[in-house]
Amino acid sequence: QVQLVESGGGLVQAGGSLRLSCAASGRTFTTYTMGWFRQAPGKEREFVAAISWSGGITYYADSVKGRFTISRDNAKNTVYLQMNSLKPEDTAVYHCNAGPHYGKYDYWGQGTQVTVSS
Repeated sequence: QVQLVESGGGLVQAGGSLRLSCAASGRTFTTYTMGWFRQAPGKEREFVAAISWSGGITYYADSVKGRFTISRDNAKNTVYLQMNSLKPEDTAVYHCNAGPHYGKYDYWGQGTQVTVSS
């Protein structure tokens, strides 16, 4: 079992930056692929980024490529999402998740709100 708790969301102006964190409990954190999804009001949840258990492979949605960076610190059981050059369309609740491989996620956090003002 893995429990995930996100933090770092908030209100930022367009062009600004935020860093989200996701703290995981459970001894098997290092074996999981970790990811970030987001859901804006009235829209379906969409993939943002993912990172392999070792941190050696990363995946990004085209909409965030070049602006967002996912990373992890297995010693701290934490995954991060550095978000730069934020746009109003990045406004959403951002959820952290964990699973055995890319595309399959068994555990989800409650989410953290990111609001980008124009």
